Amino acid sequence: MITIQDLSYELGDRLLFADVSLNLSKGQRYGVVGANGCGKSTFLKILAGEYEKGDGEITISKDSTLGWLKQDHYLYEDDTILDVVLRGRKDLWALISQKNELLASEEFTDEIGVKLASVEERIDHIGGYAAEAEAEKLLEGLGIDGKLHRKPLKLLSGGYKLRCLLAQTLFSDPNILLLDEPTNYLDIVTISWLERYLRQDFSGLLLFVSHDFQFLNNLSTTILDIDYAEIRPYPGNYVNFLKKKKEVAENRDAEKANVERRIAELQRFVDRFRAKASKAAQCRSREKMIARLQMPDEKISSRIAPNFHFNIKRPSGRIALKVNEVSKAFGSNVVLFGVSFEVERGEKVAIIGPNGVGKSTLLKILMKEIPVDAGGFEWGHEAHVSYFPQEHSDMKRSKETIFDWVKGETGVLAPKVQATMGAMLFSKDDTNKTLDVLSGGEIARGIFGKMMLEKGNVLVLDEPTNHLDIESREALGLALSKYEGTVLIVSHDREFVAAFATRIISITPNQVFDYPGTYSEYLSLAEK
Repeated sequence: MITIQDLSYELGDRLLFADVSLNLSKGQRYGVVGANGCGKSTFLKILAGEYEKGDGEITISKDSTLGWLKQDHYLYEDDTILDVVLRGRKDLWALISQKNELLASEEFTDEIGVKLASVEERIDHIGGYAAEAEAEKLLEGLGIDGKLHRKPLKLLSGGYKLRCLLAQTLFSDPNILLLDEPTNYLDIVTISWLERYLRQDFSGLLLFVSHDFQFLNNLSTTILDIDYAEIRPYPGNYVNFLKKKKEVAENRDAEKANVERRIAELQRFVDRFRAKASKAAQCRSREKMIARLQMPDEKISSRIAPNFHFNIKRPSGRIALKVNEVSKAFGSNVVLFGVSFEVERGEKVAIIGPNGVGKSTLLKILMKEIPVDAGGFEWGHEAHVSYFPQEHSDMKRSKETIFDWVKGETGVLAPKVQATMGAMLFSKDDTNKTLDVLSGGEIARGIFGKMMLEKGNVLVLDEPTNHLDIESREALGLALSKYEGTVLIVSHDREFVAAFATRIISITPNQVFDYPGTYSEYLSLAEK
């Protein structure tokens, strides 16, 4: 369905990939992986026609329709949620709009009646009268309650607006589907629904970028790995890819070692017998052999993880946090009711549950970003809190450099800030970038750099892995497991939470379940 021939792309003075040739087939699900900044999103945008393709050729079969998840919900703020989804089929939406205009006519004439009948016949011909039920099924699968479907989109949070756009993209019924981080802002239940939908109900060509290990592994039939300035296909799921990539690296190392060993043997002979006339011909022969021997390409991998390291200035008291009967509602929507728990120093508490039950709201209350309606909370003696918020919209509008922002937030001297930013993979030039041009991953790493410099003894983290690649997630999970302080985290990333959590608080619409154990132990109990 898509043929790529000798595709190369540069971003500024940086080569993302070169001489890429691929045949992408219908029915295959391609997981696109690689380090932050390697070009995953750029690759999808090139295929979607949003970016100039650079050098090379891209051929998409003429009968193909392409679905591409665009994050432009601001275009539909006053539309009903259902209409946002129905817009996914342009031919249907044009007819629906025409029908609505006819029905809104001040005077209903015979001519308008004839036109209306014609439009309704055309709507029926393309299955339009079953479309609302299909759209509502998609919305409900993505966790948007039916009572909201005829409400304006602007009533939803940013994460739920993106779910509506995802529903719109799926509803457009493409046979080529491009998804960039579709699991961001989805809870575990909704991720599982989307995974099943893409496996069972979508039969076209799927290309998707994701940092969710399980989602990648369960969905991919082929992995496209962007590394070493190339895009290489690995048939199979993500676990198989990791195995094969390791074998490729080991083979490259073994080949290099063999060549180095052979060159050393030949050079020893030349050095030993160079002065002997009787060995001159053999020495010249071996020198020619040395010249002909080729070392494997010394390409540098783009996969490098930040060096997360969280220290504390001093420990907090034995009880780091007390939450007592906290309740919160937004209008008639009650998201938290009577939530109580205590957190002891050194506990790593993961707060899990479906979207909409108040997990992030609870963290915002604890950080005094929003007021509590009833109940209260108290941080423990000498509790010094560092916070990773889920939303970074204020930062994304700022013209301040990331270096100046971190320095201003922490008051730390410039050399220490520069060293910490280096550990977060910022080059000296990168630290002079303004916040409004940074990627989501770069902003996340900047915030973590600030938190490392703050040396808080309590870390409050709201979906910290949304914009981190898999290597960074693994490094962060390891750092949190070694951290001596207290962690309170909201996350939908199953592998990540399992790496360090020592306690699980599960919030549902009906109850709060507090489990003193690891995530794996919690899942084993929940399955019984």
